[in-house]
Amino acid sequence: MHGMIIDWIGHNAHNQRDNIAVIELPSGRTQTYGQMHDRVGRVAAWLQSLGVGKGDRVGVLAPNSSDTMDILFATWRLGAVHLALNFRLTAGELDYIIGNAEPDVLIYDRELQDTVDALTVPISHVVETTGVGEESAFEAAIADQAPINEMVELMPDDQCMLMYSSGTTGLPKGVIITHGMMLFAQYNVTSLYCSQDMVSLAVLPLFHIGGLQVFTCPALFSGGTAVISRSFDPGATLDAMSDPDLNVTHFLGVPAIFNALRDHPKNKDADFSRLKVCLAGAETVPEALVNWWYKRGVVIQEGYGMTENTASCCVLGYHDVPAKVGSAGKPLKHTQLKIMKEDGTEAVPGESGEIWTRGPIVTPGYWRRPDANEENFVDGWLRTGDIGSCDREGFVYVEDRLKDMYISGGENVYPAEIENVLYELAEIREVAVIGVPDERWGEIGCVVVALQEQATLSAAAILEHCRPKLARFKQPGHVVYVDELPRNATGKVLKFELRKSVNV
Repeated sequence: MHGMIIDWIGHNAHNQRDNIAVIELPSGRTQTYGQMHDRVGRVAAWLQSLGVGKGDRVGVLAPNSSDTMDILFATWRLGAVHLALNFRLTAGELDYIIGNAEPDVLIYDRELQDTVDALTVPISHVVETTGVGEESAFEAAIADQAPINEMVELMPDDQCMLMYSSGTTGLPKGVIITHGMMLFAQYNVTSLYCSQDMVSLAVLPLFHIGGLQVFTCPALFSGGTAVISRSFDPGATLDAMSDPDLNVTHFLGVPAIFNALRDHPKNKDADFSRLKVCLAGAETVPEALVNWWYKRGVVIQEGYGMTENTASCCVLGYHDVPAKVGSAGKPLKHTQLKIMKEDGTEAVPGESGEIWTRGPIVTPGYWRRPDANEENFVDGWLRTGDIGSCDREGFVYVEDRLKDMYISGGENVYPAEIENVLYELAEIREVAVIGVPDERWGEIGCVVVALQEQATLSAAAILEHCRPKLARFKQPGHVVYVDELPRNATGKVLKFELRKSVNV
């Protein structure tokens, strides 16, 4: 049987060679599908010369750039696996992921030289780039390669990516993403006007399933244009949305991003008339924020998804705003969803329970973690760890997080990881970290701490201890002292009680 997976870039280069595939901001680098096809081929030839083949991992550690997409499609052309690495992590955090994923090649941005120098895990080939097309080891390596233009034969079950999401135990889990998952995720977004006419703008990181799949991949799948911003800058984002030459139609942000765009002085003169689809994800979007943008002429549709279901779960319909604000909408075409109660029965409309999802967009499992597979899957259903409900019309509401995770500036933060770091301090008897509302980041960590008898430890010292050990988005912002933490009969800390009682 022939492979069933097509080469997106090769196909679009054949059919619309001169259409613009990628525009990079702020460098201005632009590639047509013909040019991208050639460059992807040269990157693939270089990777193959390093010994990369089917199933091997190729790591990318860099802020957003069109290089990331070139490397991703080159990796797929060889049947290899794109390892998306979060550049905000510390070297210690990356060591665990790289040790677990075992990439043969790591391509990193020069800006991250210090982090790469501090890695202790061996990698065969470590190559630097600038992410803006300037002279670098990466550009030199691919310059004279004879391009590989054909993709190896691949099936839907073949793995194409590995993305790590932090675990509640503090150790990140590698989510296996297959070609079939990516294919059905593209089919799922056809209802969101994803077509050859679309122009997506990515400001969220491409190492996230959100930044990658909403809407960079759909643009490149359907022969549209992906505009890639190196990082989020509110003024530059408003300029891009207002630019008739760019003609941005699709955008994904988290609430903190929509807040920053609202508050920027350029907002009053910005032109949003070309935007067709504006999605917000990662956390529930405050109603006041949606209504403010609605009056400004921008419809923010809330979506719900996670790495494990290719960020392709639910979306609130365009015409359901503002009437159904607060809902994450209804499941997408190739996604099944149900609400399960603790007693193992399915919830009726209006009842809360854990959200379970199933379908071709759901991961087959976690990389080298049979324990996690056992825990998170039941008869092919993924237990999301999120609490939600459905109303009588089938609209999904995401209410709480079963596993105490909170989201800061669009990044998942797992309290267990911060708590492990804090327990290094001898003065601390017990500690719990919870997310508390924050105007800028949506949520930020609050350390609730009980000290040993007679011990003293300042809030500043507690926060300072976290700085070198945790990525910036994980660093807590508040400290609250208590005599003891509330616990249930089995000794588990009752974080929902802390969230109710803690005022910062």
